[in-house]
Amino acid sequence: MKKVWFITGTSTGFGRALAKELIGQGYPVAITARHQDQIAELVEGNEQAIALTLDVTKKDQVKHAVNQALDKFGRIDVLVNNAGYGYFGAVEESDEEAVRKLFETNFWGLSDLTRTVLPAMRKQRSGHIVNVSSIGGLTAFPTFGYYHATKFAVEGLSQALAKEVEPLGIHVTLVEPGAFRTDWSGRSSVDRTKVIDDYLETAGKRLQSSHANSGKQPGSPELAAKAIIKAVESEHSPIHLLLGKDAVKNARIQLENVTKDLETWENVSTHVDYGDEGFWN
Repeated sequence: MKKVWFITGTSTGFGRALAKELIGQGYPVAITARHQDQIAELVEGNEQAIALTLDVTKKDQVKHAVNQALDKFGRIDVLVNNAGYGYFGAVEESDEEAVRKLFETNFWGLSDLTRTVLPAMRKQRSGHIVNVSSIGGLTAFPTFGYYHATKFAVEGLSQALAKEVEPLGIHVTLVEPGAFRTDWSGRSSVDRTKVIDDYLETAGKRLQSSHANSGKQPGSPELAAKAIIKAVESEHSPIHLLLGKDAVKNARIQLENVTKDLETWENVSTHVDYGDEGFWN
């Protein structure tokens, strides 16, 4: 039997590409979006797929959508937490209210949906949770500070969760894409409303280049969908699934930088226990 999938944020980008690929391969799937009419045509005439209304920041909708999927299929084997968006602006420029909304979707919505699906997966003693993070969950660039904060939070939650649920037959995979041709840096993103001139050469330039590159990114969401399915169906599914040559390159740079600091400062780092007082004299 094919696994039953439940995907958030399927109106555009990775979510839509994954929904199309799964439906094309004959998987039973519940696809969700804030506006059901944007995804209805994807499941038209297909008894193995349903389209559901879901704003991941609304707890009542989260519970209702999960229950609808369980009523339809009897189980959920793969949860894909894909709903999310980008926020652009230097840390000092960023609007607190906008950032809190960002966390509500990118982190708390993911957390709430995960906690709502877990009881069914625990009962099954099987399941797979796929959390769409970013290369920005492993490293950071100017203008994305608060976006990175949401994804670093997703990384920490997911890595702890993976160790908690592994004995229960449940797997966790973090998808960490680089630059893909989605709406992430286009209409799906939010920009800071305050501009501080001192940041124009760092955050400002990065913001402009990211928007200018929207629609020109090298990554294919359709091929990413195939990679995600391959990882989930693998006997040894990864915790970290990097997607894109740029993601692999930037992850390696981050690892090299951490290793360099670790080795350079190891003699200091390892002399801060009780009994090490002599080192500082």
